[in-house]
Amino acid sequence: MNYWISVLFRIIPLAMGVICLAYGWYIWDSGDNANTYVAGHVVLYLSIICVALFTTAATIIRQLIHTYSPTFRTVLPTIGYAAAAAGIIGGLVYISSGTTAEHFVAGHVVFGLGLIAACVSTVALSSTKFILIPENSKAGPGKRPQNGFSSGMVALLFAIPIICALIAILWGFDILRTAAAPHTVAGHVLTGIGLVCVSLVALVASVVRQIQNTYGEADRRLWPWLVIIMGTIDILWGLYLLLFHYSPVTVAPGFVLIGLGIVCYSILSKVLLLALVWRHPYPLANRIPLIPVMTALICLFIAAFLFEAAVTDPAYMVPARVMVGLGAICFTLFSIVSILESGTSS
Repeated sequence: MNYWISVLFRIIPLAMGVICLAYGWYIWDSGDNANTYVAGHVVLYLSIICVALFTTAATIIRQLIHTYSPTFRTVLPTIGYAAAAAGIIGGLVYISSGTTAEHFVAGHVVFGLGLIAACVSTVALSSTKFILIPENSKAGPGKRPQNGFSSGMVALLFAIPIICALIAILWGFDILRTAAAPHTVAGHVLTGIGLVCVSLVALVASVVRQIQNTYGEADRRLWPWLVIIMGTIDILWGLYLLLFHYSPVTVAPGFVLIGLGIVCYSILSKVLLLALVWRHPYPLANRIPLIPVMTALICLFIAAFLFEAAVTDPAYMVPARVMVGLGAICFTLFSIVSILESGTSS
């Protein structure tokens, strides 16, 4: 990989993180109503996912350009988990200290974003031995690498995103048992976040099993389809709320669920790339990074329509802003997929 291209791919997630941080702060500071509070906090905390994605990008790139040291092996995942902890703790603080509906909604969503960041940081942690993937792909099946992960480490890498997904899904469904408006919004979105975490389970599994050289034909089918199913559920769930339960309360969770489904399809690009190039020539591998570019554009186009709708209906204000932040996440994933393509396609 060209050095300056590697710098660009590391700048992209940091730039998207700065945009989310600044835009979220601007929204939060621009008003004193529930909509600006929720939208501001959610967009602001989307920056922690960008930070976690940066640690993943830097972990892989430094191995490809041969500048990866034991210090980076420790520091980079630690930064990602610190960002995740900021979201999880921040969300719990908002939930416990606030007494209003906006505190309840923002707290649960921010907590969920912290869970996603923890899953992404686990991708970074599992990628600390990424250089073994192209080596194992050439070595053939059955040869276990001597410097792969221990069985205990493999179990831990699988456990973190699975636990995060279960927490988000189970807590989300529990919240939905109450029919109040803030519970409807927070419950649907938190459950949708859980499905994104499930998609990240597939990504961690793909990376770890290729590093361990235990990735087989069943994995090639299972993990991409798991992400497709999770993304489709999120999108169909959002459409169901908008088409069959349309109200000012369901507008925000409906569109945010659609946005989360689009993020799942961005994650699919990484899982699909790993599957397609594993021991198979795939001439179109360099086209797969276009998937997160397209998903980012879809988020931004949807946001444009929602901004117009928000002029006359304030119910569209929050999803319009959040969709912009989700577009930034999708574009950040473009850099990660491009890095994976550079490191695995040969």
